[in-house]
Amino acid sequence: MYSKNKGYVFGKEPAASLVENLNLLPIGRALDLAMGEGRNAVFMAKKGFEVVGVDISEVAVRKARRLAKENKVHFKAVVADLTKYQIAPESYDVIMVFYYLQRSLNPAIVRGLKPGGILVFENNTKDQLKYDKAASPEYLLAKDELKTMFKGLETLKYENVDDGKSAFSLLIARKRK
Repeated sequence: MYSKNKGYVFGKEPAASLVENLNLLPIGRALDLAMGEGRNAVFMAKKGFEVVGVDISEVAVRKARRLAKENKVHFKAVVADLTKYQIAPESYDVIMVFYYLQRSLNPAIVRGLKPGGILVFENNTKDQLKYDKAASPEYLLAKDELKTMFKGLETLKYENVDDGKSAFSLLIARKRK
């Protein structure tokens, strides 16, 4: 997907939900899983976070590093397969996952948060099939599935959105201290 596009597939601006909810995130270490071309990682680095971004695509990680350089920020960009990636326990104040769904990773995400750490998770729901017939149903959330996916986290914000172009759920949740 990334190698066929000379530009940035999702643009250079961060996800709107990340910008809108920045006030809920404690400054510190942030992990961006399946970061793609780094738009959210760069945004967080600009806001003072120490960021680690992980993606399986070497092309995407190269673009993320270039975007960081353009923005005069630094973050650790890692090429790794998330099915094998080890998230260090209680290491992150914020973990972000945008449009990547690997349900088996959820327990490691919770363990990776420090007590009081925040998860920001946004992914398309099955209603996305109305707008994108090629979307793979196994990577789409069932209605309200995201509400129950992360046991042990306190929900700060939960939304189901269908704006006529895409359908997704957003969860912002805190690991109890």
